[in-house]
Amino acid sequence: QVQLVESGGGLVQPGGSLRLSCAASGITFSIYVAAWYRQVPGKQRELVAAITTGGRTNYADSVKGRFTISRDNAKNTVNLQMNSLKPEDTAVYYCNGNNAVRSVWGQGTQVIVSS
Repeated sequence: QVQLVESGGGLVQPGGSLRLSCAASGITFSIYVAAWYRQVPGKQRELVAAITTGGRTNYADSVKGRFTISRDNAKNTVNLQMNSLKPEDTAVYYCNGNNAVRSVWGQGTQVIVSS
């Protein structure tokens, strides 16, 4: 079955770093536009970062310069390196893959930035 499995979430102090990974199975992830979204209770899910099949990236203004999205096609994964984390980054982070015929979502992983 098609599946995106996220890992790497957890508790981190402000100013710290965390690396999220999204491992795909049942699809060749490299032919999908990949993205990370996040959602906070009471707010809409928002796009954090995206990467095209050609490697072009796009970031939300709030994370630009701090987060980096990348893909490792040999491992069929997409990663999100998060640096200089702020309490405002606390959210459930979701991995997404999209192409012409389908959109696939991961289960979400919790990130808590707190002292």
